[in-house]
Amino acid sequence: MRRTSAKGGDDPVDLLYYTRLARRNWLLIFFSLILAVAASLVVTSNTPPKYVATITLLVSGHDREGSLSTAYQAGMLSQQRVQSYAELLTSRRVIEKIAEDSDIQRLQGNITAESIPSTVLIRATVADTDPARATRLANALGVEFSNLIDEIERPTPNSRPTVKVTMVDRADLPTSPVSPRPLVNLGLALMIALFVVTGSILLRDRLDTTVKSEEVLQQASNTSILGTIGYERDARRLPLIIRNRGRSSRAEAFRSLRTNLQFVGVDQHPKSLVLTSCLPGEGKSSTAANLAITLAQAGWRVILVDGDLRRPSIPRYLGIEGATGLTDVLIERARLQDTIQTWGEANLSVLPSGQIPPNPSELLGSRGMRTVLAQLTEDYDMVIIDAPPLLPITDAATLAAICDGTLLIARYGKTRREHIARATEMLSSINARVVGAVLNFAPTRNSQYYGYGYESDAEVTEVKETTPAGV
Repeated sequence: MRRTSAKGGDDPVDLLYYTRLARRNWLLIFFSLILAVAASLVVTSNTPPKYVATITLLVSGHDREGSLSTAYQAGMLSQQRVQSYAELLTSRRVIEKIAEDSDIQRLQGNITAESIPSTVLIRATVADTDPARATRLANALGVEFSNLIDEIERPTPNSRPTVKVTMVDRADLPTSPVSPRPLVNLGLALMIALFVVTGSILLRDRLDTTVKSEEVLQQASNTSILGTIGYERDARRLPLIIRNRGRSSRAEAFRSLRTNLQFVGVDQHPKSLVLTSCLPGEGKSSTAANLAITLAQAGWRVILVDGDLRRPSIPRYLGIEGATGLTDVLIERARLQDTIQTWGEANLSVLPSGQIPPNPSELLGSRGMRTVLAQLTEDYDMVIIDAPPLLPITDAATLAAICDGTLLIARYGKTRREHIARATEMLSSINARVVGAVLNFAPTRNSQYYGYGYESDAEVTEVKETTPAGV
């Protein structure tokens, strides 16, 4: 059974979820790996080569009597000394005797010694940038350490030592450096880069509360999703769906929205619809204009009202004059019939906002606005009102309270879930009816109409007529 995560996709434990997340951030991952490769090359090229020379020392006890018991005691004494001798090998007293002109502290850091488990052997290594010097220092270390043990393990100056150290394996000249190791550096850099970039992507994904799916929008708004409007590259420059004779995926999305809107409230179909969003820049005005055009193309008697009395944008979208409009009607400076304009071949009626007033909220909540709305719902099949954003100001809530329904517009990757929830609570507190939500600017794979290459007979005929002979 497939579960749905808070992001609206598959459960985060599902590999498919992480695959989609990685696909969305492939560019970041790619540049992180390139940076890791470059960093490993820089580190490798700037790291001087280091050679290691190794010697092996044997710790043995002196058997004075040659009996079995004394031999056993000598062996036990050797095993007891091994670990201590391994520590003594790197002591300052030993290093000073072989340091020559080298820095004692640096040389001490380049010498390591360890006891081989279950034996009386000690392995010592000396690292240096010069292989010959590393070999010379390692052999000198074995000789000097043997002399030191011979000196300190004598009970009296004239007696024989109880323990002796013999260098059984002298250091050979190393032929290849132990560092830097390019492949190890490269692998480590790639692992660190993948760890950092993966952690960053997952953290950003967890902290990202923007709406990126219909499921998330439905959950946040607690209402049905009436449509998803895909993103088109030319939508900002040409926001209306009438270009290309309305044959685009975006135009088809608005026709699907129109169809879904017809099934909203079969017994109580809304005749006045407020389109609003949480914050500016989420595409409510272009959605209102295109939805009105789509309804008018289907034969509906539609009027588009620019209810944004602060930043009106409908005249700019439709290319009409907006100096006289709703504001003039509400202050009784003009009659309603004189301010309504007809736009396009579908005979879409448009009521601009008019002059920007100093008190938009008071005008939209006035008795005159209710009278205008009642007259419009009587004359038209659908009244679509482009309202300001809901959260910054109260204009949209004022209009939603007196209209039959409200359509909430959310922008993919920008509108946050908490904003949707807050807007829904605000509309619920004034008993406004939210008929549904629309996800705007959603990414789409194919911007062509339907995406299956269907053509109408008229299109085929037109292509044949305009194609030159011989082509």
